[in-house]
Amino acid sequence: MSDTQFAPLSRKDMARRVAQDIPEGWYVNLGIGIPTMVADYVPSSREVVFHSENGVLGMGPAPAPEDADPYLINAGKQQVTLLRGGAYVHHADSFAMIRGGHLDLCVLGAFEVAENGDIANWATSANDTAPAVGGAMDLAAGAKRLWVVMEHTTKEGAPRLVKKCGYPLTAMRAVRRIYTNLAVLDVTAQGFAVVEMAPGLSFENLQARTDAPLQMAKPGETA
Repeated sequence: MSDTQFAPLSRKDMARRVAQDIPEGWYVNLGIGIPTMVADYVPSSREVVFHSENGVLGMGPAPAPEDADPYLINAGKQQVTLLRGGAYVHHADSFAMIRGGHLDLCVLGAFEVAENGDIANWATSANDTAPAVGGAMDLAAGAKRLWVVMEHTTKEGAPRLVKKCGYPLTAMRAVRRIYTNLAVLDVTAQGFAVVEMAPGLSFENLQARTDAPLQMAKPGETA
């Protein structure tokens, strides 16, 4: 791991990179953590309808402090805005949208993702930041696509992209694409395929920070 000039993406840059790939007209759920920032970076000219499982459809970006409505929050209890045409719905109706397959995409954070697409984004320890699974199991099973955005390694440097998850699973073989501070990767039948890397980072350095084997994605492949 001798590269010294590569520039890892910030959390905001990671959210911006995810937003770049969301097409016009998709219905999208954003999980807690970095995913909630994605709505801030979708171009205003592109119509993307954001959903929050607590009962918001048509969620907009974070409000200016003077415009914040304490009663309008997302599932992570963060204050949000409601776009023109947006709606509040009953919690049960919100989950009917999820379980009925009406969401084009869900973006979640994770502790680990395995090379076969297994995702672990909750834990049983009270010391972890996500001690309960919430709606993630429903979202992973019900959304048409699942993307993950997370740091490539733990604070201690341990890989989060692994051969097999060590945390309790949220869903099996569900993840299609992963965005980290070091790379964008697709989950394929052959394992992790690298779509792009942080500027200045070598493939060898990325592999050294990843538990599972990597390969370069083939041109034209997409999640």
